[in-house]
Amino acid sequence: MKKLCLIVNPIAGMGGRVGLKGTNGADIVAKSLELGAKPVSPVRAVEALRVLKKSGAEFELITYPAEMGELEAAEAGLKARVIGNIASGKTTADDTKRAAKEMLELGVDIILVAGGDGTMSDVIEAIGTRAPILGVPTGVKLHSAAFANTPEVAGQVAARFLSEGLPLQEAEVMDIDEDAYRENRLVAKLRGYAIVPYEPVMMQTTKEGSTGFELADQKAIARWTIELMERGRVYILGPGTTTRAVAEELGIYDSTLLGVDLIYDFKLFARDANERQILEAIDGKPATIIVSPIGRQGFIFGRGNQQLSPAVIRKVGKKNILVLATPHKLSLTQTLKVDTGDPELDDELRGYIPIITSYLQTHMVKII
Repeated sequence: MKKLCLIVNPIAGMGGRVGLKGTNGADIVAKSLELGAKPVSPVRAVEALRVLKKSGAEFELITYPAEMGELEAAEAGLKARVIGNIASGKTTADDTKRAAKEMLELGVDIILVAGGDGTMSDVIEAIGTRAPILGVPTGVKLHSAAFANTPEVAGQVAARFLSEGLPLQEAEVMDIDEDAYRENRLVAKLRGYAIVPYEPVMMQTTKEGSTGFELADQKAIARWTIELMERGRVYILGPGTTTRAVAEELGIYDSTLLGVDLIYDFKLFARDANERQILEAIDGKPATIIVSPIGRQGFIFGRGNQQLSPAVIRKVGKKNILVLATPHKLSLTQTLKVDTGDPELDDELRGYIPIITSYLQTHMVKII
């Protein structure tokens, strides 16, 4: 019987909705909790495991104690062999590395890793490419190509790998400097490579940033976006250079590149807002979300903008979502993706949506 191992980073993704852009470091975890953050990774790990169980694939599940996999397996209704030891409530990157090494020694067929780019970096630091890995996306940034599109899809890919024997390929594992990220600077580094199941539709690609030759297109998009804007409406401006061009065209030069800003009556109303601040700002007011897909990956929700939570999206409404993308960015992804953390909302968002690609120009693109 094949062996599937599970590693859960229980704190991954907690900083997203509260606007902290990650959870590296005990001080950031403490601040996340202070701001009301709730665990994300355990819930999303269970979602993947439930799909895996429902698939009927046969495997032996091996995991680490308590919140690093044991509890999630039990909640999903799966029996697991528990190995190793941890100090529950005080898990660290060293626990992740140790778990990966011990699982490798057991002759694992694949390791399911519920976490973010940092968690994936820890795993490959420990075992390199000596065992296949599959990421369950639970972090904030997720620039790496080792993750499935959603937790449910991770469960499907794992089931197919165990039952059908999907081929394997190398995938880049990227991570960013979180301190620089919080200072509005994107510093991404290649941490190494993972061996992952090859499934080109269900696995995400490495993020690609904007290029200098897109500036004219971004400016044209911004000009038309501003002409569509109204007084008395809150505009929720997501991260990215294309959305930042809108702020700059309004004469706002202190907006955040990597956070969520609020614009009201053509002026900056709140900078780097978190979920709670957004919900308070739009209470009783009409609102529009303005986002741009992540280069090559195609995600408009669920990657680096978790402040735009299911509660925010539902309150704004699908008809009030404005998507901006340059022709170059659109050429890299023929469809858009969402991973809001709410599968029902993801289903509601599916379908065609207009994307502003230049001045007076739109394309209809499908959200899958």
